[in-house]
Amino acid sequence: MRNFLLYLLVSYCFAFGILGREIGGLPYGIFIEAIILVLWITVVATTPGEHWKTGGADIIYLFVIWLLISIAEVTNPGASTIGWLQEIRSAALYPCLCIPLGLLILRTNRQLDIFIIVIVAWSTLAALNGIKQLYIHPSPGEQRFLDGGGYITHILWGRLRVFSFYSDAGQFGASQAAIGITTLILALGPFKKKTKYILFVCAILQLYGMLISGTRGALFALMVGAFIAIILSKNFKVFLIGGILAVGFICFLKFTHIGNGNYQIYRLRTAVNPEDASLNVRFNTQRNLREYMSTRPFGGGLGVIGANGTTYNADKYLSTVQPDSYFVKIWAMYGIVGLTIWLCIMLYVLGKCCGIVWKIEDEVLKVKMMALTAGCAGTLFCSYGNEVINTMPSSIVVYISWALIFATPTIAASPKSTLIT
Repeated sequence: MRNFLLYLLVSYCFAFGILGREIGGLPYGIFIEAIILVLWITVVATTPGEHWKTGGADIIYLFVIWLLISIAEVTNPGASTIGWLQEIRSAALYPCLCIPLGLLILRTNRQLDIFIIVIVAWSTLAALNGIKQLYIHPSPGEQRFLDGGGYITHILWGRLRVFSFYSDAGQFGASQAAIGITTLILALGPFKKKTKYILFVCAILQLYGMLISGTRGALFALMVGAFIAIILSKNFKVFLIGGILAVGFICFLKFTHIGNGNYQIYRLRTAVNPEDASLNVRFNTQRNLREYMSTRPFGGGLGVIGANGTTYNADKYLSTVQPDSYFVKIWAMYGIVGLTIWLCIMLYVLGKCCGIVWKIEDEVLKVKMMALTAGCAGTLFCSYGNEVINTMPSSIVVYISWALIFATPTIAASPKSTLIT
């Protein structure tokens, strides 16, 4: 039951956008909390006592500290209480609730494989829906989203930025890139040919989904994820070849105009253009914020910027600023003190994940954990350009992936699985 509920939670975090667009009438996001609540009740009632002594206590403590800091932000006079309540869910509550669930429930190779299958399947389905959206037509709900104002950011120069059933093209592209590099690494692993072929096809579809999203920041999720995987492979030949391919790809985008007739390639190429107007708008925003934030070391408060800022704090200056970057959003809400703490937590978790994977001796398990680590690293660094790691489904994928990686010693001792071999 616990396993089913957890996989249901992950699946729902991919699918609730479909319900909101195609059916409407309910705040479907609230059902995420409902599933988490039922899951926690089930876990408390059924988990054996020895399982509560599982590893990963350090990551739990870190996010409990972050939750406490976020709760303390309610006293910040810069934002409304309702805005704080809305923002704390994604900013601090979800990781604090979901990571322990992953540690307590997912303890075997079979459970690891099922999680991988779930995220790869949903991401591939999203890519196929995105291709349909671009080449056939959007669904009625997707068209209503565009007609209701979504066209402003999702139709550029008459071209659709594909968003599939995600909240926006930025989230779709980043998720496709992160899970795409995860799937590609798995496709190169020591598995059966049939499994490798299926994974490779899924990876190609997901990376194409990234391309048609028009999300330039997704390129960095792809490159960072690939770099992490190459390092963790401990293979000098792979490191050399991968490095050459990565540099060659960047040079292709930076110093040539090949493929500019294709809108998706042209759009991706602007990610490495320092003169790009959109990029410079973001830099100007950060320069303007620097002076304002210099007198606010603890920020303007949760929910003061972004969508919640517009809705609940429209009278505040920060609500008029488009954060674009989740790093900037954390800076605006928590100040330089909070941003420093958050970055330290993120880098500690990423470093610990890399250290765990580095020591794995089982080649099959190593490839799986390396793939998840690469996807998480890509999502984190991509969040510098977009709000990604705080938005579903990317956030739930990252939180459960972290839990699985930290649970590696327990998983390694469990029976082998034949689901992905």
